[in-house]
Amino acid sequence: MLELSILGFLAEQPLHGYELKERIKALSGHVRPVSDGALYPAIARLVTAGKLDQHTEPGASAAPRRILSLTAEGREDLLERLRHPKEAQITDHVRFNTVLAFLRHLPDRREQADVLRRRLDFLETPSSFFYDDGEPVRAEETGDLFREGMLRVARATGEAERAWLREAIGLLDQPS
Repeated sequence: MLELSILGFLAEQPLHGYELKERIKALSGHVRPVSDGALYPAIARLVTAGKLDQHTEPGASAAPRRILSLTAEGREDLLERLRHPKEAQITDHVRFNTVLAFLRHLPDRREQADVLRRRLDFLETPSSFFYDDGEPVRAEETGDLFREGMLRVARATGEAERAWLREAIGLLDQPS
């Protein structure tokens, strides 16, 4: 997800490392913070792979800043990651939000709708945080105020997300 975030933000504009880190942190940092020890090696891998370009500019104060930008190969990698997100990027809410944050870069509306359909299919499969003999436990069946709260909030969130997904897919399926 870190590489997807790097590619996605740099598809919007060139950035220096600190600003890129702040944007990634704003997107998912409160749930999964990004450290320099993860970010800068990921940037180095993408530069080595020819997906990012970097150059140095004078800094606002004294230190020069390394500016990163997306190459044509990096843009193609971003589009491929958006066309075919991994299963965990569909099933994990935070990871899916990262895909969603950059899905507009995918130029084909049908491909965008296909990604949303995968998420909708996942959300329409009955599930729970708790199971009894292999069956999902519903909020009203927990007998526990706190677990009931978890499940009720998850249900409401899921209903809202499914409604939005259906609406967005409907819009994307309309002729341009």
